[in-house]
Amino acid sequence: MSEEESQSMADRGESRSRQPQSSAFREFIGSGWAPRPTQLPERQRVADFLSARALKAGLLFPGERLVIPAGPYKVRSNDCDYRFRAHSAFAHLSGLGGEKEPDTVLVLEPNEDGTHTALLFFKPRASRSSKEFYANPRYGEFWVGARPSLDEVSAATGLETRHIDTLRDALAKDVGQVSLRIVRGVDTHIENMVNEVRNQAGLPFGDDAREADEALEEHLSEIRLKKDTYEVEEMIRAVKVTKAGFEDIIRVLPRAVGHHRGERVIEGAFAANAREEGNGLGYETIAAAGNHANTLHWIDNDGEVREGDLVLVDAGVEVDSLYTADITRTLPVNGHFTEVQARVYQAVLDACEAALARAGQPDCHFKDVHDAAMEVIASRLYEWGILPVTPEESLATTGQQHRRWMPHGTSHHLGLDVHDCAKARAELYQGALLEPGMVFTIEPGLYFRADDLLIPEEYRGIGVRIEDDVVVNADGTVTRISEDIPRTISDVEAWIARVQGR
Repeated sequence: MSEEESQSMADRGESRSRQPQSSAFREFIGSGWAPRPTQLPERQRVADFLSARALKAGLLFPGERLVIPAGPYKVRSNDCDYRFRAHSAFAHLSGLGGEKEPDTVLVLEPNEDGTHTALLFFKPRASRSSKEFYANPRYGEFWVGARPSLDEVSAATGLETRHIDTLRDALAKDVGQVSLRIVRGVDTHIENMVNEVRNQAGLPFGDDAREADEALEEHLSEIRLKKDTYEVEEMIRAVKVTKAGFEDIIRVLPRAVGHHRGERVIEGAFAANAREEGNGLGYETIAAAGNHANTLHWIDNDGEVREGDLVLVDAGVEVDSLYTADITRTLPVNGHFTEVQARVYQAVLDACEAALARAGQPDCHFKDVHDAAMEVIASRLYEWGILPVTPEESLATTGQQHRRWMPHGTSHHLGLDVHDCAKARAELYQGALLEPGMVFTIEPGLYFRADDLLIPEEYRGIGVRIEDDVVVNADGTVTRISEDIPRTISDVEAWIARVQGR
């Protein structure tokens, strides 16, 4: 059998190119480079907040070693990967945003006083004399640029850094006296390493350790329910950049009308801004024109945009720190609402205002925000002769008929994930009192599908959602941090006219 015939399947991805193998080449390519800069990067502002986050993260687990992987690249197709985006718990505790650093692991090392010290294990750049420098497409400087050194990452984050090759020994240190927990489902290689160490020490591993591991994941989600000052600043910045993206959408609306996939014209305009001014999209953009707006997660965005229709755009920019905005505006394509469109829009806007007013009252629970919005929605549906029962009957838990036209929740927490803190317990989420530092959305809607025979014909095909991002202030008041993005009927019409230069 020839060498070509015996080549393993795993090696065949390398068949498309030939790498020089001579020692002369290795010596030559490693020589003649200018010295690397010696100045360390400035300490990032987020570094001032990481110690407090580590204390919160380890609070329930004194004496335990906590393992939080960033995650590896994920395959898009064959040997092409998606852009790297770290797991949110890792980003929160490390302060590393952007596309930094794949295959990195944060370990919260237990101290004798019950606190933890954050240790960051990653693969620093290799020397220029190594084969990795020119031949490794995952880490090589020729392929992905120069990776940072241990000292550079430490200077930027304030964290102690170690080479990833020392991770296994660090995990195994004093195991038996020290137990391990890991955030599961992020990095299979690291998870297997943790389980091997557990097994060798006679500790529960695999499914036997699931409950302990999930308690860590739950806690890391819950400590993000209240944002620190840095996080709120980043949320405000994300909203500001998102507003610019919406204005780019407004500019391309005339072109979208003439395009066979006008919704993608809208999607593309926002995506360009998100990548130019931030890390990228916080989530897949919904650009839903006409009846598509009544499909809640319409992300195909392959439809036409017609004069006289509304287009519902749900979009958010994720800034380099990985915090994302989440904004929805429903725009009249030609710049003007019809009478019926305005009627539906005003009902949704009134529900937004009622929800915001309730959020700012003392002793408001998270679920109360939704209830306040639903009172308005049920009342309007009844006034229009659509709701088959009284608002009171519909709002009762035994009714809920109004939810046919408003099937989703009014609010969710927002931050590193668009649906942030999703692993938190219900009593700390829906059942929680609003507290300073909480950042969440208010996003009621009304969705009248074109094939809904229980509503008057004039409403069919109209879908409206208005979504804003709000923060609870130190004094308990609530601020709409997306206040500068127009939302009233008159302001939206004036906004479109201004941006389009009419």
